[in-house]
Amino acid sequence: MAEVVVISAGSSAAMVGGSAAGSVACPDSDVVSPINLGDLDLTTDEFILDEVDLHIQANLEDDLVKEALKMGVDLRQYSKQVEGELQRIEQASIKDYIKESQNIASLHNQITACDSILERMEGMLSGFQSDLSSISSEIQTLQQQSVSMNMRLKNRQAVRSQLSQLVDELVVPKTMILVILESPVTEQEFLEQLHELNKKINFAKELSFRETLACSDIQDNVDRLKIKAVTKIREFIVQKIYSFRKPMTNYQIPQNTLLKYRFFYQFLLANERTVAKELRDEYVDTMSKIYYSYFKSYSGRLLKVQYEDVADKDDLMGVEDTPPVLHSSSGFFSKPSLKSRNTIFTLGQRGAVLSPAELEGPILVPHTAQRGDNRYPYETLFRSQHYALLDNGCREYLFLSDFFMVAGNSALDLFNSIMGKTLGMFLKNMSTYLSDCYDSIAVFLCIHVILRFKAITAKRNIPALDKYWEAVLELLWPRFELILEMNIQSIRSTDPQKLGVLDTRPHYVYKLICTYTLIEMQYNLDMLDMCLFVEVENFVLKMAAEFPSRKDQLIFLINNYDMMLSVLMERATDDSKEVEGFQQLLMARTQEFIEEILSSPFGGMIAFVKESEALMERGQLDKLKNDEVRITQLVRGFSSTWKQSVESLSQDVMRSFTNFKNGTSIIQGALTQLIQYYHGFHKVLNQPTFRSLTVRSELINLHHLMVEVKKHKPNF
Repeated sequence: MAEVVVISAGSSAAMVGGSAAGSVACPDSDVVSPINLGDLDLTTDEFILDEVDLHIQANLEDDLVKEALKMGVDLRQYSKQVEGELQRIEQASIKDYIKESQNIASLHNQITACDSILERMEGMLSGFQSDLSSISSEIQTLQQQSVSMNMRLKNRQAVRSQLSQLVDELVVPKTMILVILESPVTEQEFLEQLHELNKKINFAKELSFRETLACSDIQDNVDRLKIKAVTKIREFIVQKIYSFRKPMTNYQIPQNTLLKYRFFYQFLLANERTVAKELRDEYVDTMSKIYYSYFKSYSGRLLKVQYEDVADKDDLMGVEDTPPVLHSSSGFFSKPSLKSRNTIFTLGQRGAVLSPAELEGPILVPHTAQRGDNRYPYETLFRSQHYALLDNGCREYLFLSDFFMVAGNSALDLFNSIMGKTLGMFLKNMSTYLSDCYDSIAVFLCIHVILRFKAITAKRNIPALDKYWEAVLELLWPRFELILEMNIQSIRSTDPQKLGVLDTRPHYVYKLICTYTLIEMQYNLDMLDMCLFVEVENFVLKMAAEFPSRKDQLIFLINNYDMMLSVLMERATDDSKEVEGFQQLLMARTQEFIEEILSSPFGGMIAFVKESEALMERGQLDKLKNDEVRITQLVRGFSSTWKQSVESLSQDVMRSFTNFKNGTSIIQGALTQLIQYYHGFHKVLNQPTFRSLTVRSELINLHHLMVEVKKHKPNF
């Protein structure tokens, strides 16, 4: 398409081809039709040239115009030339327009068609927009309806679940009826249906408080099933309780059976308290009689296997030994004062009753012991009886707490209603026995048995027997203190000369004190009165004074002190006051005894050494210058007899002391002291006063003497 050229307003040239401005040449002829250019027509008179001067001024400032003016070009001629070119270009442009007129018209038609299409599309989109707006509102409406329907569904489901649960709880199934009516109570399905029945009974009670009408429809059936279940359960439990009464019955078996069906009693307690109370009272009455009968029989049979010889009121530490006395009136001999002092006042194997293996060992079977002709001390029977009580009492308390569902004071009251009569019998029998008991070791051990059993029940967390243990201790302690006081008084008032044959071995009185001390230390107790120790110590000194020789007195004291120290060393520490005190006593008496046994064979030499050493300290050794004969006798006498004397001394010491270890220590001390004395004898004879004596050559070499003495050292 040709370009459209705007013609200058000042130009008056005509269009190419002689046509006037605004004409269009038709393609088929030379005639140019006029064209309406509208605002583009520069030839109209309506065009106002208000700004012509401004344009002229601007054109003059144009670089091209300035260059033309500078070169002297005629502007008029140049203007005409330009106008001619413009006209040619205009004519060419017009021809191009005319040539493309059909295309332009077609383009116009196409644009018009596009406008109509776009208009229709706009209408369609507007319709779509309005449709989408309506759809959005419909979706919101549907969403609201969905939320509402979902809420109604949830409400209906909640109501349905509650109604379903209500119906399930109210309906009594046929299976439950058949099982409750026909199945034995020991069947597992009966127990399961009983649980379900209990739930329905509780649910019916709950609904009755809410005045639910549906409850009345099932109440009659539930009540009938409850009555039937209560009847069957009562018969079952009563049968088990009556089975306890059969002779030789192990009542622990039916107890375990009842524990297996403990829910039966729970069901009765919740639904029929009168029947539950009846069964509990029946059980309490039955078991109370069983325990009383069992322990009464067992205690009586135990006494038949007790030692026949027991301590009586005359069997005290300080009681004098007297021969049997013939009574003129009756013709019978009176009983000796003591059957066996060592048995009565010595612990021996009796302390084994407190060992863990014996304390919680099997109880004694009396008829077995009778067949074997076995006899036991009282504390062993006491341990067996009370261990049976502890074992049965703990088991019974746990059964009551579990089956009858009681705890605290209620459990204790129920336990006492069963075991109270039996415990009262025990206390009565013990009080009777203690009133005539003078066996201090038996009472002493019984106290410790109770203390240990008390600790066991505390460890098992069984408080049922706590009051009984305290009651037993209240009986045992005063009796033990009374027996101790009687022994103290007997020791204080006794005459050692009337206690029979004197013996250098440990005295039975001291053995008893050792027994008490051993038990006291073994179980960390502090219960012996120091007054007893003081009186026994005084008694031992008085007994020692009865021996005619100082040697026998020292042997007696050393044996007793050594026995006590051995007991103390088993449990006490080496730096304790008791151990230190007895060590000092034993050391002092031992040193004195060594001097005593050396004085007989070597007394002359020892006296000479002591005398010489005293004179040497004062510088007066010359006073013994004339004792050549005495010195000669001492040197030759020692050389000829020392071996026999040492051998005799060793044998005598080992025969005198019950503790071989202590005897060995004394022999070693005596031989060491002998060597020291002989060394002193050498030292004295080496002084200038005695160097001229020819007998010095007969002295035994000190090293040789030590070697020979070691041969006499006993090996124990």
